[in-house]
Amino acid sequence: MKNSARFGFRRLGWLLLLSSCATSATRQVETTLAENLVSADQENQIGLQLKTDLEQNQKVVYMTDPIVVNYVRGVADKVITFGKKDRPDVSWQVFVIDGTTVNAFATPGGYLYVYRGLLDLAANEAELAGVMAHETGHVVGRHAARSMVDAYGLDAVVKLAVGGNPGLVTQLTTGIATKGVLLHHTRADETEADEYGARYASAAGYDPHALMTLFESLKRTEGNTPALMTYLSDHPATQDRIDHLNAFITAQGLGGTNLGADAYHQMRAHLATLPPSPSATGAPAAGAAPPAAPAKPAANAPPVL
Repeated sequence: MKNSARFGFRRLGWLLLLSSCATSATRQVETTLAENLVSADQENQIGLQLKTDLEQNQKVVYMTDPIVVNYVRGVADKVITFGKKDRPDVSWQVFVIDGTTVNAFATPGGYLYVYRGLLDLAANEAELAGVMAHETGHVVGRHAARSMVDAYGLDAVVKLAVGGNPGLVTQLTTGIATKGVLLHHTRADETEADEYGARYASAAGYDPHALMTLFESLKRTEGNTPALMTYLSDHPATQDRIDHLNAFITAQGLGGTNLGADAYHQMRAHLATLPPSPSATGAPAAGAAPPAAPAKPAANAPPVL
């Protein structure tokens, strides 16, 4: 116990010194702080508590159809495979939310969520894979943990790291659930997640340009379908962002041609035979039993990423 405390305070001194670096290095400082102060177990605890809050308080609705759920998880697993190499300490889980909102998001601990509305909009499997790879990138990049340092201050997070503030996890979870704290990423976070997403999608054999084609679809439809506003407001598909991603793909020599159009269209055809989402019919949201799967399904979260 003494050794653990001594290590914690020794680490604290090093991190305080690091935090005094030039402001131009702020992003690297926050990343290093996140890696050293917020453990994988603590990230998972935050993600799990958030999942519980979403289920119990947000009255989430899950998709339980095995064809749709297993298909989405299968696509996500293809890109998560490469995220596991960068974050082997994360236990990844994928959930499908029965809602018309066009969105996807990730929470600490490797919890990835995608809405049925995004499945309706995406044109092919590669676009879905690009979105899931992008969200995987947020987890790999420790973006929520890095935001924690920025939102709650170094002192609070250090206390969390050395066990001096056991209530902070609950406080963080409440902040995420009520205000989206830690889940509204900076432009730099989004750029980094785009780059991770392109690399992972390409490594899985998908066309890495697919995320850009989804962005273009969102931009064309914006204003006609209010639900689309959510994804664009939190993932602004600005032209400079699209240009950067295109340049990154070229500079990195990223290949991949698989669009998975046929398989995706088959899933979409089956999806169309299912009852509409409760949010589409105006029915009150109610928690549904999670589908049986290795990963226990989670939540219908407020669209915050």
